[in-house]
Amino acid sequence: MFAVMSTPIRLRIINALFQGERNVGQLLPLIDVAQPNMPQYLNIMCRSGIWSKRRRGAQMFYRIADEKAVVVCRAMCTQVAIDAAVN
Repeated sequence: MFAVMSTPIRLRIINALFQGERNVGQLLPLIDVAQPNMPQYLNIMCRSGIWSKRRRGAQMFYRIADEKAVVVCRAMCTQVAIDAAVN
């Protein structure tokens, strides 16, 4: 899990999915990543089991499948914020 969550973009994706499932079009403005790169990030995290996906028509929707990822992500983000405030 830590290896998969080792990039800021992946943490931003998890953070964007805290509120519920989203499709790529909904994630892109929240993540600030180029659309061609998004499938790479999403597939890595789907294979890891951190989240799952479902298809509705032509769209793919992603949601958090492992709640431990939410706990770890929040802890990491909180610690980064604390460290930034101290320094």
